[in-house]
Amino acid sequence: MSIRSFFWQIIKSKINIPASNELIIGYSRQKRPLYAYTLGSGNQRVSLLAGAHADEPTGPRLLHHLVNYLSDLSPNHPLLQNYTWYIIPHINPDGENKNLSWYSYQDEVYDLANYLQFVIREKPGDDIEWGFPTQEKKPLRPENNAAYNFWQQNSYGFQFHASLHSMGKSYGPWFLIDEQFLSRSSHIQQVCKEETTKAGYTLFDIDRKGEKGFSRIAPGFATKPQSEAMKLFFLQKNEPEMADKFHASSMEAIKSIGGNPLTIVSEIPLFILPKNNQDISWPNAELDRWNNKFKEWGEQLKNKQITSEQVKQWAQKEGIKPMSVVDQMYLQWIFISASLEQLEKF
Repeated sequence: MSIRSFFWQIIKSKINIPASNELIIGYSRQKRPLYAYTLGSGNQRVSLLAGAHADEPTGPRLLHHLVNYLSDLSPNHPLLQNYTWYIIPHINPDGENKNLSWYSYQDEVYDLANYLQFVIREKPGDDIEWGFPTQEKKPLRPENNAAYNFWQQNSYGFQFHASLHSMGKSYGPWFLIDEQFLSRSSHIQQVCKEETTKAGYTLFDIDRKGEKGFSRIAPGFATKPQSEAMKLFFLQKNEPEMADKFHASSMEAIKSIGGNPLTIVSEIPLFILPKNNQDISWPNAELDRWNNKFKEWGEQLKNKQITSEQVKQWAQKEGIKPMSVVDQMYLQWIFISASLEQLEKF
């Protein structure tokens, strides 16, 4: 049975219930506990991480479901026999606490007006995803140190690592794949493309031509970002202090432990934009227009110049739709499971 098929069982599992093998691996800046889980006994060692950006709640929700689902399985279940799961459902509890005014883990969709009015995201240079230690640099935040120490307990290294992210808005899902595995990613691309289409969505297609490490592979697929490319981006903007704040990503940090894992990053939108053209250029005038529109609406909401109902009406007129949270979690799981299936083909 394909591990893709377990999705509906996974999301029926309740969340926010202490699971077996729960560990407190450290504490956040504001002294909130950081929870991690080791589940299963298989030879395929899998790392899953979510919540690095404060305003991306879908990945943590999926991983909370997954942790409790795996915890209730018998030891001879294939998900536990074939894999050992190292899961950090939410590496950013401080960021989660700041954003709970606009979402909950029961939402079927996210409310655009609430999102625009209350969303909070860390600024560049204070980004958990880009704060992991290297030989030259200490970890940026205590959350980075806790996760890295947790991963190091697996002295054998990993075969796979996924960092689950979201986009506030885009034309559709975007799948980022380890550049070292591009020649061996055909199954991943085929499955993600097919399942995205079946779910009724269009793949996000943009060509950033290597900026920050994003190189287009095919419609809907790009290479994942890289710390050196991130640094170069800010150096070219004559911002050396900002460039120096970028450490290793979770993908780079986990590779340093050993095992040469396949690493992926999901980028699934919270809100779907209407796609009126096929322009994949970067910078992209149409995306810039939407960024400015969302920023304008957010500022007007905060200043009480417009109401939530007006935003709802305008969004409907513009063709902006919230993406089903279940669909977001489904495509994240499809990306994970297709990647694990790809590894079995090597």
